[in-house]
Amino acid sequence: MKKEKKVLVIESLAAQLALTPNFYVVDLEGMNAQKTSMLRRECFTQNIKLVVVKNTLLRRALEQTGVEDAAQLFPVLSGSTAVMFTETVNAPAKLIKSFGTEHGKPVLKGALVQECAYVGENQLDTLINIKSREQLIGDIVGLILSPAQKLVSAITSSGSNVAGIVKTLAERE
Repeated sequence: MKKEKKVLVIESLAAQLALTPNFYVVDLEGMNAQKTSMLRRECFTQNIKLVVVKNTLLRRALEQTGVEDAAQLFPVLSGSTAVMFTETVNAPAKLIKSFGTEHGKPVLKGALVQECAYVGENQLDTLINIKSREQLIGDIVGLILSPAQKLVSAITSSGSNVAGIVKTLAERE
């Protein structure tokens, strides 16, 4: 690959990293064309961009972006490498787990999600359980509304209990 083309690839990767800072580094080595095509289709349906890259070019793009925790991913940049870019933080982890159990690959090498680095396949379950920004906002709103809902429920239930008691007393006489 000529130097000019390498510079273009590095700039393209750096621009993609700036747009979608959540990404997963996976190993696709040993997958045949049919399985790779199936994986690409799954990525497309889940709005995940899958890019096969050279390790040195990815390393230079990460250095160019200046992300602090990106240096923790440098040791895993060896062998066949692909990058999964996403807006939904746990979608690639779920895809890697489901597709990997069925076909054996892809294997998670590492990830940079919400400005934290996760290295190794043992981090896959942790990445699956990460909540997106929208889910966290929903949880916070639910917690804020919970006391009000309990109060309304207590008032309405005690009102019906009082009415039931009055009715029972009226029927006895």
